[in-house]
Amino acid sequence: MDTRVEPNRFAGELRRWRGARRLSQLELAIRAGTTQRHLSFMERGRSRPGRAIVVRLSESLGLSLRERNALLLSAGYAPSYAESRLDDPGLRPVRDALTGIIDGHMPYPALILAPYGEVVAANAATGVLTEGVAPGLLEPPVNMLRIMLHPDGMASRVENLGGWGRHVLENLRAQAARSPDPRLDDLVAELAGYVPPAAPDPGHLGFAVPLRLRREQGELRLITTLTSFATAVDITLAELHLEAFLPADLQTAHILHTGAI
Repeated sequence: MDTRVEPNRFAGELRRWRGARRLSQLELAIRAGTTQRHLSFMERGRSRPGRAIVVRLSESLGLSLRERNALLLSAGYAPSYAESRLDDPGLRPVRDALTGIIDGHMPYPALILAPYGEVVAANAATGVLTEGVAPGLLEPPVNMLRIMLHPDGMASRVENLGGWGRHVLENLRAQAARSPDPRLDDLVAELAGYVPPAAPDPGHLGFAVPLRLRREQGELRLITTLTSFATAVDITLAELHLEAFLPADLQTAHILHTGAI
């Protein structure tokens, strides 16, 4: 692999990430196990960093595996983390385990999502979310974030679309702030156009609100849990996350347990 790099490219990337994380040179140096003087020299392009310090700095900055690879490349080093195809035979044990997890979550909805909300796998209970959704939104690649907020998706059945939609958007904006990504910015801008203003509520508890989804059998109140695979060393796996829904009340649990899917 050709690892030639423009002079001071690493220095600029290091300054950019430290600024994005709002860390002083001293704070980052302490986290990475180096000195402020050495860090200052690296940021000014006066010292060529070794591979080990680049790895430590990327960890200390909380970069994703993809971003760590990019920082290594900017310093002239080959990437450390592989990026496999999800259908790679070597990932079959992981795929089987993920399928087992979402199937074991029945009768509650659960999905495995790739970046930007693309659905990788879903259990049968996810049908309570996608019933009545326009066929076009269910054509591969299916984007669950779009389904959640699109007028032809779940939006017409979400009783608290304003508040719950803001919850979804704020999570995405926080992700975009931590890992800038033009494609994610475009998705957030699109989804924001589907979310109506939330009416002021004296009892508002921030974004700790359940999804209130209208069904013929009664209103479902669902809370969500997001699980990432933080110890994965493959970019593809590290960028997946599990979104599981749980009943917030007895009525919801009863409807889902009676199999009215």
